[in-house]
Amino acid sequence: QVQLVESGGGLVQAGGSLRLSCAASGRTFSSYAMGWFRQAAGKEREFVAGISWSGGNTYYADSVKGRFTISRDNAKNTLYLQMNSLKPEDTAVYYCAADHVDYVSVRVVAYDYWGQGTQVTVSS
Repeated sequence: QVQLVESGGGLVQAGGSLRLSCAASGRTFSSYAMGWFRQAAGKEREFVAGISWSGGNTYYADSVKGRFTISRDNAKNTLYLQMNSLKPEDTAVYYCAADHVDYVSVRVVAYDYWGQGTQVTVSS
């Protein structure tokens, strides 16, 4: 079992920045590829960014490439998502997820564990 708890969401104006954190506990964090997903009201959950268990490989959705940065600190069992140049269309509940493999999947169903989510609201 892996328990995931997100934090860092909030209300920000367009063009602003936020940093999300995901604290993991339970099984060895470093043996999981990690992902950030988001779900806007009335829409399906979508992949945002992912990182391999070593942190050596990262992947981003086209919609956030160049604005968001995913990183992890395996010593602190924590995953991060730095979000810059935020847009109103980034408004969603953001979830972190863990997958017990060493590659990043963009598929929701591939992930074994999920956090409860944190709300990000970007005003225009």
